[in-house]
Amino acid sequence: MKICIILPTFNEKGNVFNIFQKIKKTKIKSDILFIDDNSFDGTRDEIINLKKKNKQINFIFRKKRLGIGSAHKEGITYCYKKNYDLIITMDADGTHDPRYLKTMIKLSKNFDYIITSRFIKKNLMVGWPFHKLIITFLRYIIVKNFLGLNLDTSGAFRCFLKRKIKLKDINLASSNDYAFFWELTYILFKKKYTIKEIPVKLVYRKLGKSKMNFFHILHSLTYLFKIKFKKI
Repeated sequence: MKICIILPTFNEKGNVFNIFQKIKKTKIKSDILFIDDNSFDGTRDEIINLKKKNKQINFIFRKKRLGIGSAHKEGITYCYKKNYDLIITMDADGTHDPRYLKTMIKLSKNFDYIITSRFIKKNLMVGWPFHKLIITFLRYIIVKNFLGLNLDTSGAFRCFLKRKIKLKDINLASSNDYAFFWELTYILFKKKYTIKEIPVKLVYRKLGKSKMNFFHILHSLTYLFKIKFKKI
């Protein structure tokens, strides 16, 4: 099985090497695609140095910050063009633990789309600031009740089975921001793809800063009303 792991970055210099090493320790045979949105902290130099020593690493360097959703869509499109069988997306900040990768790959034999949840079990969010916990939980409740999705839809740690999921359906998700994550899950749910949710423990980032701000939260809320009435 040909696997690609997509890692979007923006000012993640301190985390690039660490996440690569953690993925490497899983001994999963996969390529890694970094998608960088014009970082200015040396992230790109770190990626280039890794590429020189590791043939399985590829990268897309974008000229400006185009959004996390946009990065995911560009990475997924790249994987479809390169004929990967399985596509995995995850954060590069260390929050997503690669130890769950083997479980996700195994489940892909029976499900089209595997997502991760912070709410299936208790105490899965470790070391998160209180305001981040509140925001994440409220977003989960709002999306769940407004769209009728009993899933944790806003996480970026996911797995796509290419031969089952059509790229045109993924591209129906028009958001280029954080709303992309729950929008895509809603679309794939409505399209009747088989979805499996697994619990994962998320330890809050130790290096760097979160990129989400008040604007992203406000945009997601207003975008939610638009999607509610969008014809799938």
